[in-house]
Amino acid sequence: MTEAFLLSFKLAALTSLTLLVLGVPLAYALVFKRVPARALVEAVFLMPLTLPPTVLGYYLLILLAPEGFLGRLGLDWAFRFEGIWLASVIFSLPFALTAYREAFQAVEPEVLEVSRTLGLGTFRRWRRVILPWIWPGLLSGTLLAFAHTLGEFGVVLMVGGNLPGETRVASIYIFDLVQALEFEQAARAALVFVALSFVMVLAVRTLEVRWRSITGSSVR
Repeated sequence: MTEAFLLSFKLAALTSLTLLVLGVPLAYALVFKRVPARALVEAVFLMPLTLPPTVLGYYLLILLAPEGFLGRLGLDWAFRFEGIWLASVIFSLPFALTAYREAFQAVEPEVLEVSRTLGLGTFRRWRRVILPWIWPGLLSGTLLAFAHTLGEFGVVLMVGGNLPGETRVASIYIFDLVQALEFEQAARAALVFVALSFVMVLAVRTLEVRWRSITGSSVR
């Protein structure tokens, strides 16, 4: 069980960090820049919200296979940790991107305009104005992506299979225990997920309250 949970934490940490690096600039561009065909771009990035995990996993498996398009480019990551990392990034992107975008939308344009008139450069404007305003929203979205990745099953199984120490994450491990009628062990492992889920949701909700208190929005 320890090996599977450690692999899940490794996957969730790398995925959420990747989404933070890629998602923040993307959300900033969608909010503050002129993006051609914005609705189409947003629809593409948000599609994993409505796609069944098996469908997304199937197409990624085809692309990452040795004879697939990405596989022929050297990214033959099917049934490897790199493959489930890429699948997790794509699958969890909408959750992080939505939170990041809402954080940027809460920044008042007048505040940014005043910072420009005061002569603040891009770096100082980010450090002194934008980040203090949006950091709870960014952290909330990152934690949400972490929690979502931690519980992934379908897309990981499709792309990575069930290889111990390589792609068998905790959710797949629990499935294996149930298939083997090891209900007592499955219950213990599932209880760990319940505890982690509660802690993550509580942290996200606390950050949302903090963020909305900063931006002056109401909390329901």
